[in-house]
Amino acid sequence: MEQNAIEEYNYFSELYAINVGDKIEKKNSLSYLSWAWAWAELKKKHPDATYTVYENRDGWSYHTDGKTCWVKTGVTVAGIEHVEYLPVMDHRNNSIPLERVTSTDVNKAIQRSLTKACARHGVGLYIYAGEDLPEGEDAPPVPCSVCGNAIVPVIAKDGRTMQPDEIIATGERRFGRKLCSTCQKKVIAAEKELEKQQQAFDASLSAALPTA
Repeated sequence: MEQNAIEEYNYFSELYAINVGDKIEKKNSLSYLSWAWAWAELKKKHPDATYTVYENRDGWSYHTDGKTCWVKTGVTVAGIEHVEYLPVMDHRNNSIPLERVTSTDVNKAIQRSLTKACARHGVGLYIYAGEDLPEGEDAPPVPCSVCGNAIVPVIAKDGRTMQPDEIIATGERRFGRKLCSTCQKKVIAAEKELEKQQQAFDASLSAALPTA
């Protein structure tokens, strides 16, 4: 195996192992990482990492076909650059017509594009799993680490639908594992029962101790 291939494998594995569970942000049932957080984690591991925002021939920080536009960014780690193209989109993730694009829209697209370029190096890459599937196809279900059943959408108490990625993120953040909603409820119930037993034990111990 060539030396460059060994280095790429090593640094990718290192960055891919970073736990991003409690840094995931939700928007329209999609998962995102903060650009600032992703870049900070990358620089902690690789202080010499750099990024590039590619301008067009006119010096603009976005590119256009006359109808819509997109940005092009690159992140370099250990001498290896990964390039990411991203459309300039609105809050519904639809491409914004060129005549309506603002500098704020472009700036947000650049930040998201850089975050995804970091992901190509490993940082939080797994949260984008399934994003590149053909339209109409679903990502394979994720099994619960306890019962083995697929983690599926559920209706929350407030009436909204919790998607699998949100349920997974909650489980990883609170319990450190991918748990379905049923197993999460069981763990919470078990925690409450243990707390109740502990309180009863403390009360009985207090009653048994002689008073001053």
